[in-house]
Amino acid sequence: MSALILVATPIGNLGDMSSRALESLRNADVIACEDTRHTLKLLTHFSIQKPLISYHDFNEREKSNEIVALIEAGKNVALVSDAGTPTISDPGYRVVRLCRERGIRVISIPGPNAAIAALAASGLPSDQFMFAGFLPPRQSARKEFLEKLKSFTGTLIFYEAPHRILSTVDDMREVFGDRDACVCRELTKIHEEFLFGRLSEVKGRITEMGEFVLVIAGMQDEGRTAKEEWTRERVLKTLGISRNELYDLFFKK
Repeated sequence: MSALILVATPIGNLGDMSSRALESLRNADVIACEDTRHTLKLLTHFSIQKPLISYHDFNEREKSNEIVALIEAGKNVALVSDAGTPTISDPGYRVVRLCRERGIRVISIPGPNAAIAALAASGLPSDQFMFAGFLPPRQSARKEFLEKLKSFTGTLIFYEAPHRILSTVDDMREVFGDRDACVCRELTKIHEEFLFGRLSEVKGRITEMGEFVLVIAGMQDEGRTAKEEWTRERVLKTLGISRNELYDLFFKK
């Protein structure tokens, strides 16, 4: 049965390409991609030769119909973006939506994603989070957007361009206050970097080069920490032991 296959590709390190992703590309009749030159390099590295269709932000409507027609004609079409998971801040939504409306099978091959990789390594709570993608480029629109997210209690995740990273951090500090943050740069690449601390602390350590993911503490994280501390103290009081005694009990031989 023919299908649209969403294939996640590496965000930097080619070693992150899964065997299932490679198998899906090798078995596809056609590969739709954001930039044919970029995808051709990836395919060449893995010795894969397939017909390519350019599918990007500026031709999504037209190409979505073309891709659906190929699938309805019995072809398997794999969709990739330049890096990471298709449709996540990348083209793909329209063709997936059209496939769902037509009853066409859609398969998602999970894999690299910058937002999740950054969150996992950020040191910030991950039980509740919001991925907000790229912020508006204009400062007034950016601040207005941030204001709408100010009261969210979970962790916030953003993508940002290097030439706007410093002004964005300033805007976040102005709107959110001086929250805990982890600024992640060049994930999975040679110059991968994680800067953790208050927004005011990390700004001076930022190098304006590469691709950025910002992971920002939610509004009530400090309140949550205080509650967790109170809970721990209550447990210790109930047990009738000190912190040091608890440590000795579980960790000392």
